[in-house]
Amino acid sequence: MGKKTIHVSDFSGTVLQHDDEVVRVVVLEHPDLVAGPVQLDATPVEVENIDDAALDVAVVEIHDRHGGGEPRRVVLTASEFDAMATDVPMAQLLRTAERVRPPKARRGPEKVDYGTIEHAGRPHRGRVTEEEARLVREQLDEVNKRLAEAGIRQVDPTDPEHVVRYGFPTAG
Repeated sequence: MGKKTIHVSDFSGTVLQHDDEVVRVVVLEHPDLVAGPVQLDATPVEVENIDDAALDVAVVEIHDRHGGGEPRRVVLTASEFDAMATDVPMAQLLRTAERVRPPKARRGPEKVDYGTIEHAGRPHRGRVTEEEARLVREQLDEVNKRLAEAGIRQVDPTDPEHVVRYGFPTAG
C-alpha cells in the first residue's frame, strides 16, 4: 500500500502540483490569531496584489509612564496618526524625536565546561582541552556511566577517533 500526499493552497484550496511555485505567507498579527505567528502556503498569483492592498499604517506602543505592566500595541492609519501632531508636522516630529535604543541582546546559554566531570566526554564541536582529555582517561568508567545514563554515545578507548580526541595510548 502506498501513500500520496496532496498539497493545496491554504488560500484557495487549489491542488498544487509538484512543480508549482509556492510562496510562504507568515501571519504575524491578526485579530483571530491566538497562539502566535502561523504560516500559510499560496501560489504567487494568489498574493501578487498583496502590496496593492497594503495600508500605510503606524504601529505604536503606549507605555505606562512608570514602566509598570506590558505596553499596549496599537495599529492605526498613518494619516490618523499624523493628525495627532498639532504643533509640528508629524514628519518633522519623527525626524527630531529621541531615538529608542533596542533592548540589550540577551546572553546566550551558559557555556558548558567540558573540563569538569559532569560534562567531560560529552560530544561537542569544540576543541578537547587537556583537562577534559585527562578526566576522560583517568575516570573513564565514571564518564561512560554518566554518558550511558544520559543516552549518549560512550567513549571507547579503542576507537581511533577517541584515541586521538582524548589522548588514549595506542596499541603497538
